Amino acid sequence: MLGRKITFFCMATGYPRPEITWFKDGIELLYHKFFQVHEWPIGNDTMKSKMEIDPTTQKDAGYYECQANNKYAIDWRGFRTDYVMVTY
Repeated sequence: MLGRKITFFCMATGYPRPEITWFKDGIELLYHKFFQVHEWPIGNDTMKSKMEIDPTTQKDAGYYECQANNKYAIDWRGFRTDYVMVTY
């Protein structure tokens, strides 16, 4: 919903433990005051990442990816967000 917080999670397992990078529409997400990325390791081989956008706007609609990589492999998962404004 527009104006609310949206949260995405990504978890990756590998050895060595993968790093996770977030992208929107193919562009790496770097620092911005309206989104935050939190990461925490789980055991020796898993990384969990949470990306939050707060508040969401129409500009946040798009294709998001989380990319996990280590020196042996790269893997990613993608998803699309769409917003529709209802007027009366």
